[in-house]
Amino acid sequence: MARAAPVTSPTPRPAPDRSEAVLSRLQLLVTRKLDGLLQGDYAGLLPGPGSEAGESREYRPGDDVRRMDWPVTARTTTPHVRRTVADRELETWLALDLSASLDFGTGQWLKREVVVAAAAAITHLTVRGGNRIGAVIGTGGGASAPARRWRGGPPPSGPGVLTRLPARSGRKEAQGLLRAVAGTAIQPGRGDLGALIEMLNRPPRRRGVAVVVSDFLAPAEQWARPMRKLRVRHDVLAIEVVDPRELELPDVGVLPVVDPESGELHEVQTADPRLRQRYAEAAVAQRATIAAALRGAGAAHLRLRTDRDWLLDMVRFVAAQRHARTRGTTR
Repeated sequence: MARAAPVTSPTPRPAPDRSEAVLSRLQLLVTRKLDGLLQGDYAGLLPGPGSEAGESREYRPGDDVRRMDWPVTARTTTPHVRRTVADRELETWLALDLSASLDFGTGQWLKREVVVAAAAAITHLTVRGGNRIGAVIGTGGGASAPARRWRGGPPPSGPGVLTRLPARSGRKEAQGLLRAVAGTAIQPGRGDLGALIEMLNRPPRRRGVAVVVSDFLAPAEQWARPMRKLRVRHDVLAIEVVDPRELELPDVGVLPVVDPESGELHEVQTADPRLRQRYAEAAVAQRATIAAALRGAGAAHLRLRTDRDWLLDMVRFVAAQRHARTRGTTR
């Protein structure tokens, strides 16, 4: 399915001071709402099962059989599993896709703004308790460009740049990471989502949480295998950013659309109901393919839309994850 977007004037880049103010308001919004809606000692997006042994309880369908408590099972003649205490000091890595297709939006937000907002929410939930958080950022361009390391200040930006922000603990470091993410300029050209995810696989890291934020419009065969490799060592959360115009076309007559990654321009007659129906069917099939690839990779899947309250959707997701953990299921 083509990544076509209505032609608009280039999005003006905010001045540094305005960008800082927007980021501050975003942090305040995240802090107030998440602290008000999510209560508990540990508010991670994907609270890991941990390694420290806890109490035993009866086995329920969906429990990991590797956690069977055989002594208790033999003593009671009823299958039991060993609960584990969630690790408090986790290492979380973000893979943030800021390719050209993210520089688009017809709702309350641009897709790239939802990416930054999701990064802010995850960072807020992660930095508690001495946890460390790092990020890799991918912009548009060819996949052959070398990866670069971030050493403070605005991260480098250019065609095909893959930037690594090392994992560090502390709120000050987390604020610096978010400023670097918000200051990354989107470049024209196609990015390589698979190469971006692969940066979380190399070098190998201790078990933690990996969060991939993208619109996942790249072919699934490009990124599905790196996602499966990532799931071997980490709890993986995939955040899919969607705009309503990617799901259906409005009836507005002749609509000029452009592929933001290739620059190709087309005119589409949206008054044709059959065209709108074919577009909607293709969009449904595309999203089903994305969901199936993420499910096959074993990743938790959260979809955020530019025309909805993304923070409320994230809160509901966290609550559902907690409920699943409490009942003993994995997801």
